[in-house]
Amino acid sequence: MEKSGLRGKQALEFASLDLPILPGFIIDAEIAAHLEDFDFKKEAGIHLKKFEDVVKKRFDDPDNPLLLKIVISPNLAIVHYPTLHNFGLTDDTIPGFCGFVGETFGYHEVLFMLHGYLEIELKIAELEKKEKQRQDLNRAIGELKKILEGDAGAKELKAAFAKFRGLLPKEFFTSAFSQMQTALQRISLMLKLDDLDDEDAAIMVQPMVYGNYGKDSASGSFYTRDIVSGEDLLQGWYNQNEFDTIDIEGKDINEIGTGFLKDLKKIAKTVEDHFKEIRFIRFTIENKQVWLIEQRPVMTKSTQADLKTLLDLHNRKIVDQEYLIKGIKPAQLNEILHPVVDIKSIKDFEEISGGISGAPGAAVGRVYFTTEGLLEAYKTAQLEGMDTKFILCMPATFAEDVKAIEVATGVLSSEGGYSAHASVVARQYGKVSLVKPEMRITGKKAVIDKVTVKEGDYITMNVPHYGDPQIFIGKASLIEPSPEGSGLLEYIDIVKNFTKDFHVRVNADNPHDAELAVRFGAQGIGLCRTEHMFFDEKRINVFRELIISDNTSDREGALKKLKKMQVQDFSGIFRAMDGKEVTIRLLDAPLHEFLPHNDAEMGYFLDYIKGQKKYQDLSQKEIRYRCDSLREFNPMLGHRGCRIAVSYPEIYRMQIEAIFEAAYALRDEKIKVLPEIMIPLIMNADELKLIVYGKKIEGDTYEGLTSVAEAIRKEKGGKELPYKIGTMIELPAAALSAGEIARYAEFFSFGTNDLTQTSLGLSRDDFNSFMPDYTQFDILNGNPFQQLDKNVKELIQTAVRRGLMTRPGLSKGICGEHGAVPENISFCMEAGLDYVSCSVYSVPIAMLAVAQLELERQEAAAG
Repeated sequence: MEKSGLRGKQALEFASLDLPILPGFIIDAEIAAHLEDFDFKKEAGIHLKKFEDVVKKRFDDPDNPLLLKIVISPNLAIVHYPTLHNFGLTDDTIPGFCGFVGETFGYHEVLFMLHGYLEIELKIAELEKKEKQRQDLNRAIGELKKILEGDAGAKELKAAFAKFRGLLPKEFFTSAFSQMQTALQRISLMLKLDDLDDEDAAIMVQPMVYGNYGKDSASGSFYTRDIVSGEDLLQGWYNQNEFDTIDIEGKDINEIGTGFLKDLKKIAKTVEDHFKEIRFIRFTIENKQVWLIEQRPVMTKSTQADLKTLLDLHNRKIVDQEYLIKGIKPAQLNEILHPVVDIKSIKDFEEISGGISGAPGAAVGRVYFTTEGLLEAYKTAQLEGMDTKFILCMPATFAEDVKAIEVATGVLSSEGGYSAHASVVARQYGKVSLVKPEMRITGKKAVIDKVTVKEGDYITMNVPHYGDPQIFIGKASLIEPSPEGSGLLEYIDIVKNFTKDFHVRVNADNPHDAELAVRFGAQGIGLCRTEHMFFDEKRINVFRELIISDNTSDREGALKKLKKMQVQDFSGIFRAMDGKEVTIRLLDAPLHEFLPHNDAEMGYFLDYIKGQKKYQDLSQKEIRYRCDSLREFNPMLGHRGCRIAVSYPEIYRMQIEAIFEAAYALRDEKIKVLPEIMIPLIMNADELKLIVYGKKIEGDTYEGLTSVAEAIRKEKGGKELPYKIGTMIELPAAALSAGEIARYAEFFSFGTNDLTQTSLGLSRDDFNSFMPDYTQFDILNGNPFQQLDKNVKELIQTAVRRGLMTRPGLSKGICGEHGAVPENISFCMEAGLDYVSCSVYSVPIAMLAVAQLELERQEAAAG
């Protein structure tokens, strides 16, 4: 077997699997280049007899001739020689062969044999440096190829045969045995001249069968199962009484005769079980006998098909759980979680390539350039029963645009990148996001790579996890994902068996996302961004009322309304995460993010304020002045996070009250609530100590969060609910002073988005405009907002080490956008973190990455 070459080894392998492959014999690599004295009739006689008995034909028989093919089988895949067909066609046997297949096909096959043989002669001429002979052969091969690829009839093919047969030895067409011997000896010489002797190439000889050899013959090809859905059903076609129809669609393979279908299903299952994947198979039926002609891997199958194949193999105990988990790359799951473009529907569409992937998937919709315009069109479409698919197209998005992203199918923007607002929110809601920096928007049209898109035009966005994004001008068809039918949920149940030591949590801000994340296997919430709860159009003006209030009494009035909303939100989230930790980040966003950003938003807010009694005397000018006074030059480093709580402690107090009122109410329903309260943007231990435990100074009292929690407990009665208070480490100063901060924090959650920004001095929204320059000159290795920077990693390691020295039981995780990237997860596990948290649709990806890394660890420990 070692000397059989790759093709020979495969044939022997298939024979051992009892597959219906044609019989054959192998001249192994030790002698294949030394056949100058080989006597074909004598040496191959016993094998020929077996061939004849199996295919019911006789070699050199004028009435029903057996024909042979020669396969040159190198040991190296990079060495390639043509397979040579139809040996045995001579002046005596050609008429008999044509009697079964017709003269046109018969003489076509004669020329095909001639073409293959001349290619061997050409290679010999090249190796022997016979230039004149090489030129003549090149010319003849070119002419033959043109005839073979054309529509020549029998007369033209016969004429070509008469013309070119003179290039071969005179006796070549007088005896089938002589023809075969000559061919094998010339091939042997070629191998010797090409230095492929002793160890390099074997020769395999097999009989030929034809799918057009009478009424009981056929040929076809199929996939071992559906390559899109993964359904366990043969997918392919066959043609009755046709030969080599690999590129010709015929009848559905499942309509072939019952007996043949049973044989093909058995072949499919045997091959699939052996290779443990979907395979493509070519077959021929001759004289009611099915033969496997070729099988190979499938490059165009979907991830769902791969996944369902592996699950089927696992359920039938062909593969174990470890093989199942290793069989899918984490990024592949994006395809199941998001729609994909049906390639057949875009073949005539104008295409624009390139851009920055914000959130993967495919989206189709009519383009609108403002949130107001999109929402109005959406409402109209709903009322009139029209298509409700829309794409929001803007330079950048802000808090007030979240409601448009929520109803849109995708977002197309020109500013920022992977970590821009549009991309982050799109990932949160499972929508598609693409950033095209070169796009220019003017009024109600956009120009992208010289293509103009007007408001209301359909476009299709295709944003793969790997590869270049594409925009197609027009309305494509999409293949929608179905986690239930895809096998994903069953797969995740198995993956969870390998994520017991390191967990995956979800970034979720509403009950719907929390419920979906649990189905995807999330083991808790690592980041609940409470500011996102206020962006809903029914709530945003109440929050704006809060932040323009100029006294505590007015703020308390707005907070009372907001608290009811917060209690409702937290109740839904806690219910969905019953028994799992929920990390709630108290208000973090800069106040200016909630303010109106355009005239329409301002008008909407003014109408709301006019309806509030206590603000009846407040002029529009005063309202605008108060909004303007809150704007900051650098809001991301301004009045946000815990700094808001220092100035306005009543805001965090309201949130704590809402959390515990919801928690105690659910306790009465026997729902287990495990809140973790996270204070954002801490820069030193004194900040955290003040907010958590409070302080009395110069007659003034700052009430700490623990006091608020205790007051709620006394009000509700009963045993105190377990909870933790911790902080988000997102500033270098916090990372470096982690030992002191851990005195007051029971957990650390690393906000790697801001930690990257503040460590490198790069804005995640603006960096992409000059990132190409930095990558071109190797100043930065990739995008630091996707791959954790080495300095950010060092800060995390330092914070973990110092935090644990103070508090050995400290819980640690990351909740930035880096959390779903396998390379980052590997670092987190090595750095001693306990979990990563990521967007809902990234949870399965992160879980699979964790499971694969855990397997690697186990194998390394065992090895």
